[in-house]
Amino acid sequence: MDLFKFLAENSVSVTGFDKSNDFDQLKSDLSSYTNASFVFGSDYLDKLIGYDVIFKTQSMRRDIPQFKKETDNGAILTTEMWEFIKYCKAKIIAVTGSSGKTTTTTLIGELLKRQGYKVWVGGNIGTPLFHKLNDINNDDYVVLELASCQLQMFGNKSPNISVVTNITPNHLDFHDSYDEYIYSKSIIFKYQSADDLLIINDDNDITNAFKSQANGKLYAFSRQKTFDNEEGAYIEDNSIFVKLGLSRDKVLDISDIKVPGKHNVENFMAAILATYDLVDRDTINYVAKNFNGVEHRVEYVRTVNGVKFYNDSIGTTPSRTVASLQSFDQKVILITGGYDKHIPYDIMGPLINEKVKGLILMGQTKDKIKQAYNDYSCTVPLTEADTLEDAVAKAYQMAQEDDIVIMSPASASFDMFKNFEVKGNLFKKIVNSL
Repeated sequence: MDLFKFLAENSVSVTGFDKSNDFDQLKSDLSSYTNASFVFGSDYLDKLIGYDVIFKTQSMRRDIPQFKKETDNGAILTTEMWEFIKYCKAKIIAVTGSSGKTTTTTLIGELLKRQGYKVWVGGNIGTPLFHKLNDINNDDYVVLELASCQLQMFGNKSPNISVVTNITPNHLDFHDSYDEYIYSKSIIFKYQSADDLLIINDDNDITNAFKSQANGKLYAFSRQKTFDNEEGAYIEDNSIFVKLGLSRDKVLDISDIKVPGKHNVENFMAAILATYDLVDRDTINYVAKNFNGVEHRVEYVRTVNGVKFYNDSIGTTPSRTVASLQSFDQKVILITGGYDKHIPYDIMGPLINEKVKGLILMGQTKDKIKQAYNDYSCTVPLTEADTLEDAVAKAYQMAQEDDIVIMSPASASFDMFKNFEVKGNLFKKIVNSL
C-alpha cells in the first residue's frame, strides 16, 4: 500500500483493486485525495478497464485474461519492483534462489552496514523501497531478495551484482513448468553488462549451467571442490578461501560462523563474494561471530523439560527442510506438511530415514510425504495432526529429554495460514505456552 499512497500523494490518478475490502485505514488516510479511488469485490478485475499503467502484485500471474485485454489496448503491465529497479540510482545487489536467498540477502546487508555503508534492504524482505527512491543516493547500496514471480516482469535491466544461491523445483503452482521457473530465475543476470558480476552455486547443476550465459564477471562458490581455473569461494582446511586471479586468500574459519548448518556456509560464501571488494576481513569475522540467523529459519524457540523446539516455517520446499535437518548432529522429531505447490517430495524419504526419529504430518502435502515415507520403507513412528496445536502436542508427547522438535513444513503455508510468518509465530506461541 506504500506504492498506492506514494502515487496518490504525487498527484497521480490511481485506483486500488482488491478482492477483499479490508483497507479501512488506507481509505481513511487518503480520503482527502480526489485522485484516489477503490474497486473491491469478487469481480474486481472485470472493472479493470481503460487504465494507462497497471501495477500487478507479485502473486498474480501475468497471463490473467483481464491483463491481456488491457495490454492489447495499450496499457503497460508492470510491478513495483521493476519500476524501482528502473529508476534506482544506487548500486543494486540482488539475490535469488530456491533456498538461502533470505539469509544471503540479510548477510550482505549486515556486512555492508557493519563496514559503514548506507544500505537499503528490500524486495521480499525489509521495507518496500519504491516510495524511497528520492531518498536513495548514488553512493548507497540496495540489497534485494527477488523471487521468480518478480523477476518474470523485468525488462532490459539487471542488478549490478546478481547472486543465484541454488535452484530446485519450487512454485510449480505458479509457473507453467520447471523450465519456465528456471528461466525466470535467470532473468536476474540476463541484462547484465560486461562490468557487472554474477555469483552462482557451482555445486547445483542448474546454476552451474548458468556459467555459459554470464554477460559479465563470474564468481562461483562450492563446498565440494576447489578452483584452479575459475574465480570464487571454496572450502579448504575447514576455512573459506577466495580465489581471484592468481591470489588465494583465507577469509574465514568456518568454526567462527555462529549459525549452524552447511547451507549457512554456502550463504556466507555467496555473501562474501558479493561484498569482497567492499568490506574488510574484520567486518566479515564480526558478522560471522554475531549473526544470529533469520527469524523463522531454524530459529531456536525454547527448551521444555529438556526438549528443544525450533521454528523453521520458512522451510517451504523439501530441499530447504533437508538443509535445515542436516544442520543438526542428531535425529529430530519433525512436524511437516502444508500447502501443495505441485513439487516432488521424493527426497523426503532418505531424509526421514537419516535424520528423523518421529514424524508428524499435517496439511495438503501430508499424503505426498507419506508416499515418500512408504517408498523408502521408513520405519520411524508416524502420526498425523489436523491443527498446528495438535501437531505440537503430539510431538511433545513423543519427545524425551535431550530430543529436538522442529517444525519445517517442506511446503508453503497457504492451506491454513496467510504466510509462513503467521505459521511460525503461532508455532512459537504454542511452544511458549507448554
